[in-house]
Amino acid sequence: MHGKSVCHRDIKLDNIIFDEETLQVKIIDFGFAQISKEPLKVFCGTPSYMSPEIVSKKEYSGQAADIWAIGVVLYVLLTGMLPFRADDEKNLFRKI
Repeated sequence: MHGKSVCHRDIKLDNIIFDEETLQVKIIDFGFAQISKEPLKVFCGTPSYMSPEIVSKKEYSGQAADIWAIGVVLYVLLTGMLPFRADDEKNLFRKI
C-alpha cells in the first residue's frame, strides 16, 4: 500500500480482519485513504490511534501516521489496552 503512495489514515483494530480461508490479515475501510507523496493537512482518523502530528494539526506524512497507528494496534494486542487514555479528546491529544 505505501509502496504505491497510498496512506490509509484510519488503521485501528476495527479495520483489520483475518481471513481464515486464506490465512491472511487484511486492512479494510479505505474511507480516509489518500494517494499522496506530499505532506497532508487533513485532520482525520480515530482519536486514540492518531499520531502526534495529526493531533497537533501540523502537516504530516500519511505513511508515518499509518506506522504510528500500527504501533498503537500492536500495543493493544500485547497489553489489551490503548497506550493513551483520557476522559475527553483534549486530554487524550495532550497525552499523545
